[in-house]
Amino acid sequence: MHFDLIQTLSLAGKNSVPNDDRIGSAEQHAWVIDGATDLGEPGLMGERGGAAWLAGSAHRAFAGASGPLAELCNGVFDRVAADYARDRQREPVAHWELPRASLAAVAIEGESLACGHLGDCVVIHRSASGVAFLTPEPNRDTEQAEAAALGPGTGADNVRSAHVLADRRAARERPKAVLSVDAEQAKAGMHYARAPLARGDDLLLMTDGFAALFDTYRHYDAATLVARVLESGLLPLAAELRRIELEDAACLRYPRFKASDDASVIWLRVG
Repeated sequence: MHFDLIQTLSLAGKNSVPNDDRIGSAEQHAWVIDGATDLGEPGLMGERGGAAWLAGSAHRAFAGASGPLAELCNGVFDRVAADYARDRQREPVAHWELPRASLAAVAIEGESLACGHLGDCVVIHRSASGVAFLTPEPNRDTEQAEAAALGPGTGADNVRSAHVLADRRAARERPKAVLSVDAEQAKAGMHYARAPLARGDDLLLMTDGFAALFDTYRHYDAATLVARVLESGLLPLAAELRRIELEDAACLRYPRFKASDDASVIWLRVG
């Protein structure tokens, strides 16, 4: 079996800011990476922000990798750590400045599908048995409560407003399983799952910016989202996502840290 690429979509949260998401696929594996918003000015990794740098490093490593998923991911983590040691321009000013990201990856292993994740990227699998999450079912209640606690219109004020920056920097000091420049930490935090696989199955790998359609805005659930994709493809969903966010540009109905996030998804079919 192999992956057939059906469609991809990647939208920047703001056209004036680089997109820190990366998505890709090969014959036997696929990946999605969501670089976490930088909380300081560029400098640690040179002129490029840390989120874009990390997403790019991991993306290149996944593109050149092969083999069983756990082995493949460990190689990616080692490559990212080596790239960081080579590319960094100075010591970080604090832990919050270290680049970090969420990721999800899948690989065909015999007659089954291996899935691994760090952070809040999402993988949905459609098979003859139905539609199921291969990553934990996302829940944004805590994040929405944190955004609401910072006051009305937090996301509309921009994630770089002083009180939001201070809150997010403090949050990054708390331990969390994410892709980082520490290979051993990433290896220890990676969670793996396995599911039966058959020709004709569909997979959606997405960042949390796209998953907001069902976990923040409640516009779909997993099954209805997949049905919509199968019917119309990804482009109408992109329009719906941005319309919902534009109508709540002040972030009052849906408290969040950014009015619109980078949103990416890859649609694969097993051949």
